[in-house]
Amino acid sequence: MLNQSSVTEFLLLGVTDIQVLKPVLFVIFLAIYIVNVAVNGVILMVVISDSRLHSPMYFFLGNLSCLDICFSTVTLPKMLENFLSTHKAISFLGCISQLHFFHFLGSTEAMLLAVMAFDHFVAICKPLHYTVIMNHQVCTQVAVTVWIIGFFHALLHSVMTSRINFCGSNRIHHFFCDVKPLLELACGNTDLSEWLLHSVTGTIAMGPFSLTLLSYFYIIICLFFKTHSCSMLHKALSTCASHFMVVVLFYAPVVFIYIRPASGSSVDQERIIAIMYSVVTPALNPLIYTLRNKEVEGALRRVIRRRL
Repeated sequence: MLNQSSVTEFLLLGVTDIQVLKPVLFVIFLAIYIVNVAVNGVILMVVISDSRLHSPMYFFLGNLSCLDICFSTVTLPKMLENFLSTHKAISFLGCISQLHFFHFLGSTEAMLLAVMAFDHFVAICKPLHYTVIMNHQVCTQVAVTVWIIGFFHALLHSVMTSRINFCGSNRIHHFFCDVKPLLELACGNTDLSEWLLHSVTGTIAMGPFSLTLLSYFYIIICLFFKTHSCSMLHKALSTCASHFMVVVLFYAPVVFIYIRPASGSSVDQERIIAIMYSVVTPALNPLIYTLRNKEVEGALRRVIRRRL
């Protein structure tokens, strides 16, 4: 149930107040958004259309590409609109909806990265049991479970935030609606919401991150003590290094924003970090991870040849 406060809309103050920079930033962020949607869209199309990529690894990569498109779409179109508009308002319901989908997609991606790390562990350390452990039914159930958990985690935040009383300023010092900037505008007690933000979001973030590190710990042990082929070792390390780079790019900003003490960061710092994980990282993920993959490149060439 939505709150009964006097605030019916919020003003998103955006990335900068400097008017000269706004057209330049609009072009830069529009280019990043186009790259993100185009590259992730191509990867999603290739994974779906090429039967050779119908394996657990590429099934989860397809999920990641879908998440990256949706994740940046939650925040970027509104930010682009505000660069060109003098009226930067967003309705109360629109703000809560943006908050919900931001945390829904973000927490889902955090858990999906852990699942992908486990998939690498099984493929490298238990290759003979891989098709049994990571069969199609299991992969589908895991993916659905991750999306459902992410949805209800976000629902918790959106419901709690919607019930907060906002009776003062409606100016949000950010380019999208998030829990922390909204809590700064609240008039009542926000202890429960702050506790939920740090504890529940911390668990959603650090739990999968710990599982990812554990998977890589066992992968490293397995590679150096059981693998005698240099080519296999190089291929496995290359795949894991790409995935781990994506993990670091995703988790480092999340830890900075949601888990570390708020007193240590400024509004400008938080906005820059938020740009990294909500705008830049979704566009970098496919460039770092998927497009370096020879199987994806081969599948892309086959799709292009079929269409020509």
